[in-house]
Parts: sequence; C-alpha cells; structure tokens
Amino acid sequence: MVEDEALLLMMAVGIVEEAGLEPLEARNADEALMLFESVPGIRILFTDIDMPGKMDGLKLAKAVRDRWPPVEIIIVSGMKQPDKDELPERGVFFPKPYDTRQLCDALVRMAT
Repeated sequence: MVEDEALLLMMAVGIVEEAGLEPLEARNADEALMLFESVPGIRILFTDIDMPGKMDGLKLAKAVRDRWPPVEIIIVSGMKQPDKDELPERGVFFPKPYDTRQLCDALVRMAT
C-alpha cells in the first residue's frame, strides 16, 4: 500500500489485515516500485493518488499494470475523482473517506 500520510497509512494497514492480507508499506511510488521489484508475488496495489515524488498514484498504477499485469489495483483519493479512462484496466477507485467494509470486501475478492 502506498500512502504518505501516517494516520491514513495506519488505518489502511488495519483494513488490509482485516481482509486477511499482509500489508507492505511504501510512502511514495519509488518505494512501491522497489517493493514490487524485490518482493515476488505481490498481488494487490493499494495506492493513494496524491503523494510526494515524481509519480502520482495514477502513474504508479499504470506502471504496475504495464510491468505486472496480473496485479489487482485499488486507487484512493480524497482530492481527485479520476475519470474512467484514467484508471488502469481492472483498476478500482474508492473516494476518501472510504467505506472500510466495502474496501475490505474488495480486497478479499481481489485476493481470491
């Protein structure tokens, strides 16, 4: 999961764990890409759109889709509502504040 705000990251970690998954944390797109390159078998990208660095969450999602096509993608934001054509294929968007039950259910579906 990629989130630069510590409190939101802690909340997201709890949701991922509630879904029965093991979260890996990154604070920006560069850290996330390093995780994908070094940890085999990552199945879901959960990313905020707005974060520090050269690449936002939408660009990160596209890069992950291009390099790791089987990865499922969840994109969240409290600032921007992306258009359908901005989302990668099979990408799912949740506005912040998100419904934790819906997000947990989506994670469970994507993991199975």
